[in-house]
Amino acid sequence: MDIQFLKTRCANSRIASNDLSRRCFVRTTVTAIAGSFIGLGAKLASARPVFQTELSPEGALSELIDGNRRYVTGKTTAHEHDLQMLKAKTAEKQMPFAAVLSCADSRVPVELVFDQTIGHIFVCRIAGNVTTPEVIASLEYGAAVLGTRVILVLGHSNCGAVAATIKGSAVPGQISALYPRIRPAVDLAGPNIEAAAKANAKIHAKLLAEASTVIGGLIKDNKIKVVAGYYDVTNGMVTLVD
Repeated sequence: MDIQFLKTRCANSRIASNDLSRRCFVRTTVTAIAGSFIGLGAKLASARPVFQTELSPEGALSELIDGNRRYVTGKTTAHEHDLQMLKAKTAEKQMPFAAVLSCADSRVPVELVFDQTIGHIFVCRIAGNVTTPEVIASLEYGAAVLGTRVILVLGHSNCGAVAATIKGSAVPGQISALYPRIRPAVDLAGPNIEAAAKANAKIHAKLLAEASTVIGGLIKDNKIKVVAGYYDVTNGMVTLVD
């Protein structure tokens, strides 16, 4: 066989092999990029902002609990929202889908606990998560004017306000002004802090539903739910209190 023919054939084989390798590389790269975009799209879709008008009272409560589940399992999505976009959209108005009456305790970061971001939760915080005329007025505003679909009264473990009420010791300043609002729960549940904190959340949820004609009327029209919950600071989990 002619030597030159063999050289030409080998050269052509190398060219074909290189061309095939390049095509495989391009095809693999394009597939990987496409897969990345598909994955990113799914991620963004799951992290889209929650729109108040899309939710029923039951749906709003479910969104809170689902968000807490993401928080507990380390699969939060709220941080993936475009904060600049959210700030721009909420600068002129707010449409939170939920309101939370929480203790002022620094270990209960409400938006983080429910994996929500700017404009999603209308939050009232006061030691012992108790109702006062000012708190009721704020939550009535959230319900009647802003259109929140659910109000969650959130007690928590190791609550200092509940513990202080159980102990009943003299305290400085006006801290003891909280005692009368928490005392009914202690009288009902006894000296156990967890049981008293759960009872306290339930009592103040009932007060909101019954003492406020505004919130009570919305409940009757099935436009809002008022529920009690309990946050465990040791594991991050929120459970509803019946």
